Amino acid sequence: MKKTILITGGCGFIGTNAAAFYLKKGYKVVSFDNLSRAGAKQNLNWLQKQKGNFIFVKGDIRNYNSIFEAFKKHCPDFVLHLAAQVTMVTSVTNPREDFEINALGTFNVLEAMRNTKSKAAALYSSTNKVMGELLYIPVVEKAKRYVYRDIKGVNEKFPLDFHGPYGCSKGAGDQYFIDYSRIFGLNTVVFRQSGIYGPHQFGIEEQGWLAWFCNALLFNKPVTIFGNGKQVRDVLYVDDLLRAYDSALKNIKKTRGKAYNVGGGPNFSLSIWELFEILEKLSDKKFNHSFGPWRPGDQKVYVSDIAKARKDFNWRPVVSPKEGVKNLYSWISQNGSIIKKAGVFKK
Repeated sequence: MKKTILITGGCGFIGTNAAAFYLKKGYKVVSFDNLSRAGAKQNLNWLQKQKGNFIFVKGDIRNYNSIFEAFKKHCPDFVLHLAAQVTMVTSVTNPREDFEINALGTFNVLEAMRNTKSKAAALYSSTNKVMGELLYIPVVEKAKRYVYRDIKGVNEKFPLDFHGPYGCSKGAGDQYFIDYSRIFGLNTVVFRQSGIYGPHQFGIEEQGWLAWFCNALLFNKPVTIFGNGKQVRDVLYVDDLLRAYDSALKNIKKTRGKAYNVGGGPNFSLSIWELFEILEKLSDKKFNHSFGPWRPGDQKVYVSDIAKARKDFNWRPVVSPKEGVKNLYSWISQNGSIIKKAGVFKK
């Protein structure tokens, strides 16, 4: 029998790639989205042209009845909860909206599962921001990047330290997802993600930094480096993330009730300067950049220790930053008119 996957935020960057991934596998894909984010309508138009059983449901996770009805009608076998408010800046300017989308919205998804007695394997897209600023980890400054002095990456044993409204709201959803497995027996798993990038990402300055810098270089827009450009993130190409999703969901008996730090890991990381080098070589252009102050909660280094994911569901990333950034840059180059139409550069 054909499997059904419900994807909240199914017209966002990751959701669009996930929908295409599961359509190719022959799944019935139910994409639940309110189309509020830049690029969502363009992504929906693209998805509706793909082969397979694709169903779009316009809804908002802040509305319990709408997400409940989606579960009741479609009875999914798998769930990817990707719908979210995704920027620290927005969470500070509008903390109520941030809470209602990330905390209340996630609670609504879980309650819909519980009240429909769903047996679906469900994955929550959390963030490394739940780990806080990690100021207690010694960092060394090198010529083009910061590096950890004593560790290779941050594992799941590090204490959570929600920082800022965004960290709090995503962290609340993170912990609810884990606890609903423990208390109500739901088949839930959490990914604390870092640096996801790839096609269909309409990057803005506050979120989706690799795509934002690609956009700026291609369209000759000035960019601001907040800090000194040596800050480092591990980066994960979306195809690698989707393989991790699929493996974690299919191994839900082992992953159930657990959280995983998922990113490129120690081998796949970039500083801003290192990204600039890749992009300037690809484009034969130079960035027009200036500097701004460090942003609150901006870690100098965040690199995931992905050993637990490798151990529990046999996953590791394979797309190098150089290859992945080239793919992203190529997609943006080919879709410039769509990106402009999405309003990425509007303030």
